[in-house]
Amino acid sequence: MAKKKVAMELGMGTSLRRQDYTKAAIRALQDALWHNSLTMADAFGFSREDMIVEVEIGVQKPEEVDIDAVKAILPYGKGSVQVVHGGLDIAKPASKNPAADTDKTIIANAAVNVFFDMQPAAGKGAST
Repeated sequence: MAKKKVAMELGMGTSLRRQDYTKAAIRALQDALWHNSLTMADAFGFSREDMIVEVEIGVQKPEEVDIDAVKAILPYGKGSVQVVHGGLDIAKPASKNPAADTDKTIIANAAVNVFFDMQPAAGKGAST
C-alpha cells in the first residue's frame, strides 16, 4: 500500500481583536474545510475514518497555537497538525491609549492535504 494524495484545500483565518493565534488557526482550518465536501472516501471504497488528513498552519508565533484545539476541528480521519512560521501580524493604527499601540490583527493560513493508503493501479508505479 502507498499513501496517495487525493485532495488539497487552503484556508485563511483571523483574530481581529484578541490577538489569539489558536483562534486564527482554527478559523483558517474551518475555512479550508468549508470549501469542500469530500466524497472521495465513498468513491474509492474507503470509510471517512480511512482518510489521512495532514494540516499545516502558518502563523507568526507558532508556539502560541494550541495544536490539540486545532486538531479537534477535524470531523473525521487520522489527523495531524503542524504549525510553522507564516501568516501575518498586521499592526493596528496608533491610538490615544498607549497600551493599544501593541494591538495587531493575526492572520493564519491553512493547507489541508488528504491522503488514502491505497494500492497503485496495475502497471502504474508497480515494480516489475
